[in-house]
Amino acid sequence: MYKVTLIPGDGIGPEVTKAMVKVVEASGVKIEWEEVEAGEALIEKYNTAIPNHVIESIKKNKIAIKGPITTPIGKGFKSVNVTLRQSLDLYVNLRPIKSFKGIKSRYEDVDLVIVRENTEDLYAGIEHKIGDYGAESIKLITKPACERICEFAFQYAKNNNREKVTGVHKANIMKLSDGLFVNTFKEVSEKYDVSADDLIVDAAAMNLVLNPEKYDVMVMPNLYGDILSDLCSGLVGGLGIIPGANIGKDYAIFEAVHGSAPQIANQNIANPTAIIQSAIMMLKYLGEVEYAKKIERALERVFLKGEKLTVDLGGNASTEEFTEEIIKYL
Repeated sequence: MYKVTLIPGDGIGPEVTKAMVKVVEASGVKIEWEEVEAGEALIEKYNTAIPNHVIESIKKNKIAIKGPITTPIGKGFKSVNVTLRQSLDLYVNLRPIKSFKGIKSRYEDVDLVIVRENTEDLYAGIEHKIGDYGAESIKLITKPACERICEFAFQYAKNNNREKVTGVHKANIMKLSDGLFVNTFKEVSEKYDVSADDLIVDAAAMNLVLNPEKYDVMVMPNLYGDILSDLCSGLVGGLGIIPGANIGKDYAIFEAVHGSAPQIANQNIANPTAIIQSAIMMLKYLGEVEYAKKIERALERVFLKGEKLTVDLGGNASTEEFTEEIIKYL
């Protein structure tokens, strides 16, 4: 029996996490869920969006799965996601991007993985105002962070029979910061019998739209990873189906990477695919590969049949109907 910290989130978070729990339990794997709350609703009581008991639960269980949590734009509290990543040193953001037959998109047979450095770059949050005139953000890139994210990418490629790793950067302009990243990428690549190349980030964006099938594992600093992982999700149907994981040396948090969509909360129309896919990643991480594949095959059958899809996928099924359809194929 595994014990997993469950953070439902807000907006549609509680609905999609409830669906995920039903599917995971129906697969037969034994998990005990320790549910804790995080987000804006807790600020009045705890003076923080992430009370200490949330962090302590994750540290105790070493693994968590969370629904989306609203982050204010330009004001308010710091992103819960960023805070968790930095406080638990979850230095890898892993996002597999894979096509499903039956989901409408302009591309077929996309199968690539974004490996995003998760703790520094502009997301280090080192900012200050320049009087009333402007503001400055500092881009922090360090050698140890570059080494460990590149090591993870190449080891992931090796472990999963991937053929190539591409380092993404902007070293033609930011010669010191991104130069450090790409030079470290090249040093690490020499340790592995895996094909490697590097690509400037703007060219990467264009080429991913033109020929996504040319790419396999792509590793990059924080900001580029945030942007390109969302771009890649658009290649296969959107953020509503893409899983995500934040992984460190000691802890891992799996999450739906889409927004909290408060405008459709409590209407029973939200698509839980992203967090169900994240649960599949979690089960593989735990070594429960057969249960993970069981859920994955059920999802594939639901998409291929196309009769019980949620509105965003072109159907008219409710969250509950979609969930029950997956369970039927388990």
